[in-house]
Amino acid sequence: MKRLLIAFAFLATTVIAAPEAEKDSDEKVSARRAALELAGAWTNDGFKLRDGHFSGSFKVGEPKFIRVNLYAGNQYWFTIAGTDKVKKVAVQVFDEGGKPVEFESHLDGARAAAGFAPKASGPYLLKLEELEGEPSAFALVYSYR
Repeated sequence: MKRLLIAFAFLATTVIAAPEAEKDSDEKVSARRAALELAGAWTNDGFKLRDGHFSGSFKVGEPKFIRVNLYAGNQYWFTIAGTDKVKKVAVQVFDEGGKPVEFESHLDGARAAAGFAPKASGPYLLKLEELEGEPSAFALVYSYR
């Protein structure tokens, strides 16, 4: 289990550090626009969009992991989108030990979201994956209240 946690932490650090160094490509801008369109649904319910976003590239069979610090008492929506090359994506939430947690899922082809209200503050892992399609850019935004 410790090896799994170390692997998650390594992958999360890799995903978080790499996107900030790159200039946004047209594909990443397109993916971010699609993620923001879906995230607008959560803002209508009182959620605030967090500044910034995560972006990168993915392909089927190679999920990405992002580590986020969450606070008990808040509710979150994590929204991911790919470009038109993507047919289906998913986002899942895990606790710091790598165990899946219960979350509300929204799937919409190349866009998906996970709603989650942590019972305990601390680090959590998001698993982002392309389930169907061609290699593509992705973007993740998240909202809270």
